[in-house]
Amino acid sequence: MNARAETAPLPLDVERIRADFPLLSRTVHGKPLVYFDSANTSQKPLSVIEAVDRHYREHNANVARAVHTLGEEATAAYEGARDALARFINAPSRDEVILTSGTTQAINLVAYSYALPRLKPGDAIVTTVMEHHANIVPWQLVAERTGATVKAAPIDANGELILEEYFKLLTPEVKLACVGHVSNVLGTVNPVREIARECRKRGIPLLVDGSQAAPHRRVDVQALGCDFYAVTGHKMLAPTGTGALWAKREHLMAMPPFFGGGEMIREVRFEGTVFADPPHRFEAGTPNIAGFAGVTAAIDYLEGIGFDRLKAHEQDLLAYATDAIAALPGVRIFGQAKEKEPVVSFLLEGAHAAHANDMATLLDLQGVAVRSGHHCAHPLMQFFGVPATLRASLAFYNTKAEVDEFIAAIGRVRKLLL
Repeated sequence: MNARAETAPLPLDVERIRADFPLLSRTVHGKPLVYFDSANTSQKPLSVIEAVDRHYREHNANVARAVHTLGEEATAAYEGARDALARFINAPSRDEVILTSGTTQAINLVAYSYALPRLKPGDAIVTTVMEHHANIVPWQLVAERTGATVKAAPIDANGELILEEYFKLLTPEVKLACVGHVSNVLGTVNPVREIARECRKRGIPLLVDGSQAAPHRRVDVQALGCDFYAVTGHKMLAPTGTGALWAKREHLMAMPPFFGGGEMIREVRFEGTVFADPPHRFEAGTPNIAGFAGVTAAIDYLEGIGFDRLKAHEQDLLAYATDAIAALPGVRIFGQAKEKEPVVSFLLEGAHAAHANDMATLLDLQGVAVRSGHHCAHPLMQFFGVPATLRASLAFYNTKAEVDEFIAAIGRVRKLLL
């Protein structure tokens, strides 16, 4: 056996995997469901659904508040998710992982707890044109309060970040740099290690939005070399309302709390409050405990498949879908980066915002679920000169047969529109 055969990942048994996802077997409008909206939210395997159900049936209690058995079990499940996430992203310490409701909360935490106290008039934050609004709007809000500015690095026609232009923006007044690991619209994979290296040379911390990366690739925050990394649970098989922020301990120790309330304190007096050490000082209130039980199950499921096998299947599926969509008459595909995750955004000739939404509605009548609209990325739509696109986002539980049905459905629908 040659070396390549020895190292090639075993192919996925996709039909067996699909049996783990109850929702994939349902029908919509009398048609078998084709779910191509995983960049919006992923479907959930039985193991995740059962973990949430089991929590409420057997362990339901609040965390860190009771010494009784249920309280201890709930706390163990919640803290177990922190351990699982730390392992999942190769964090140096579990205490550097803050459990959040998702990437939006994680980025806002950095904006208000890290950036806001440090910004002053004349300072700047760098982001990119391809970012999700969650990696733009929080920076605008803190900039407005401090007199700082937000600068956006450009992309090229292929949807790739123009690195030299990004690096030019890293001037001495920049106090924080930001980038999405993977574009939610284009699927573009950004060279985070290279960006982090250039930021370190200039002493600029780097925040990475990993929402669209964590479901598709092994994330290693130590190898990436960034300062902050945010993930969202519901895009990686876990329940909604879950996510995490990883941050270097030196930053966490210097950051004041963003939310105040219970369980993020060491002692409260009216003369002054002493806050808990990170990560708990950033986790006020009752969290989504059952959801985080699901996070652990989701990570176990992904790791059980293995990212090498998952990625090989998704990349094969991406190539097949891209070729099939590109063959459609009058199609325009947005994002032709050399390295992509399984997302294809496109428009058909003559389509506009309402047209894209009409097509998505008509595709739904064919049993096909895709996203239409601006995808929370207005600046990116403005760059391409369109108000909206259709987006087919795939996952390891999708098949080439579903791509064929998707293309056939487009053919039926476009006769009604074009």
